[in-house]
Amino acid sequence: MKILVIGDFHGKIPKGLNKLIEKENIDLVVSLGDYAPFYYRKLWFKHCYGKDIELWEVIGKKKYKELVLEDLRRAEKVLKSLNNLSVPVFTVLGNVDWSAADDIVDIKKPKGKRYWKWEEERLRIFQKLLKKYKNIKRFDYRFLKFGDYIFIGMRGHSAPGKVKSKAFRKYKQKLENLFKKFSKENKQGKVIFVSHNIAHNTKLDKLSMKSVKFAQKSAGIENEKDVKRRRRHYGSKMARRIIEKWQPILHLGGHIHEAWGKDKIGKTTLINPGAVPEGKSAIITLDKEKGKVKNIRFLR
Repeated sequence: MKILVIGDFHGKIPKGLNKLIEKENIDLVVSLGDYAPFYYRKLWFKHCYGKDIELWEVIGKKKYKELVLEDLRRAEKVLKSLNNLSVPVFTVLGNVDWSAADDIVDIKKPKGKRYWKWEEERLRIFQKLLKKYKNIKRFDYRFLKFGDYIFIGMRGHSAPGKVKSKAFRKYKQKLENLFKKFSKENKQGKVIFVSHNIAHNTKLDKLSMKSVKFAQKSAGIENEKDVKRRRRHYGSKMARRIIEKWQPILHLGGHIHEAWGKDKIGKTTLINPGAVPEGKSAIITLDKEKGKVKNIRFLR
């Protein structure tokens, strides 16, 4: 069985995916999310990064809503292209797909003038869009089966997470329950764990200086010592804990574009395919019956 792993689209999808699928005899596409471009990111970093303020509070609700709807429109272009692929697509949500971070930190809903219902509506709009495309199956905090393999998914937060928060414990338990449900298949090497963000503290989750400097400059922080201090591992602590305990055959994750490649945590092989608009992806060949990774090839 052959799997094509792609992700971090940010509003773009390369041409020729169907040709690649046909040429390589791909059976399944696993997508790591981040469909929207977040093309107003500079505005967000300028006004919101490291601050307790929402962008709509700065630029106004009307302008902000226009920006988000345009982001949704660009995200849907990617979904349409994936839906037209000749093989099924399994996906989890990315952090810019309006998935929120309420699975890894306790978030208090704003009150009074700071509460705007439409902020929550963004995710519902995106979910409705996703449901239109029947070839794309979403499975964060759920599971999907393909052949003899079980795919367990996790939603797309962008930070390591607060391990002592109620939210972190709640959603970690959801994953624990899924791994318990398929413990037999996991022992047979038939469980694949998928998340948007790669596991914490590996070769695959360290921010480059370029990424850190962009964030700091956008937020108006120019102190070089602070920039260097912030160059750190930014993968998911929840993914790390699940892998350490359950040791699935594979973990597929992305988010950190520059840290593509492979690594290991115990017996689990970790794959970060890189960002698909940059021409990066990974093809994984699995033994259909034995639960064994036969080959991993990175395209770039």
